[in-house]
Amino acid sequence: MTRSDLINVTAAMLVAVAAGVETVSAQQTQPSIPPVATFRASVDLVRVSAVVRDRKGRFVRDLAVRDFEVLDGGEPRRIQEFRHDDSAVSIALLFDVSGSMASRMGHARETAEQVLSWLNLQGDEAAVYTFDTRLEEATPFTAGLQRLPASMNALSPFGATSLHDAVAHTAEKVATREGLRRAVVVLTDGRDTSSRLSPSDVSGIASSIDVPVYIVGIVSAIDNPSADISATTIERSALTGPLSDLAYWTGGRAFVASSIADRSQTARQIVDELRHQYLIAFESSGKPGWHPLVVRAKDKDLTVRARSGYFAGQSRPISD
Repeated sequence: MTRSDLINVTAAMLVAVAAGVETVSAQQTQPSIPPVATFRASVDLVRVSAVVRDRKGRFVRDLAVRDFEVLDGGEPRRIQEFRHDDSAVSIALLFDVSGSMASRMGHARETAEQVLSWLNLQGDEAAVYTFDTRLEEATPFTAGLQRLPASMNALSPFGATSLHDAVAHTAEKVATREGLRRAVVVLTDGRDTSSRLSPSDVSGIASSIDVPVYIVGIVSAIDNPSADISATTIERSALTGPLSDLAYWTGGRAFVASSIADRSQTARQIVDELRHQYLIAFESSGKPGWHPLVVRAKDKDLTVRARSGYFAGQSRPISD
């Protein structure tokens, strides 16, 4: 090999090493049917937020890394990072202000105020967004936010709804709040009339950046499929099926709140769940595509809720 050849080979090796050093970031998830969406490159470290409850539904706080198992496509993965500290909470309150919410805005505001009341003045933060066919920022992320902006009282719900699109864009905004326990809380009647994205698209976007989505259905008792006087079945409700799956796949939950008690209890449950999250990270297998993910406790009496998969390789869904 000539000196010129040796220089060329050495240069190529240095470029390869530099490229390898720069391939690190956060990671991805998605339901059992991957969404139809645009993708960008993803990375090697997969972060997962997990909530653990016992058989009585109580939070379990005292687990260590040795108490968890992570299965990536059925294969065990070693947990690289583990946290269960008291890091602050970051919540984006997302209000549906489309025409179908005209009679429900008072209850939506009441629910949001309940969520804010459970946040700590020191450390925790919240932002307020509204949407019909467009997403608008009413209040940027603000530490110690305890009240909704006055502009929320003057809103006149009107027009069509792009619920799925708004959730996806808001999740991406929440993802920028590094080092916090993050979530999107959506206050809606569940109707979507004009979104470009499907629920599975949105769950892929939110899950890929590990942002749990909590759907809070603001409806009357007659539209609450679990209420005694309901005229709506679970099969027909806009707040069940794909929308509920969207929340579940991201590690969040869907609630239906028809009374003052429902709304108060739901608000407290959401904030409590965020405060009781375990934060787990493991190294991706590197195989491109969707990976079904199972996070479980070794104690079979405990139940773990976390996102149900992630994307690896050239596979991160994006909303635009």
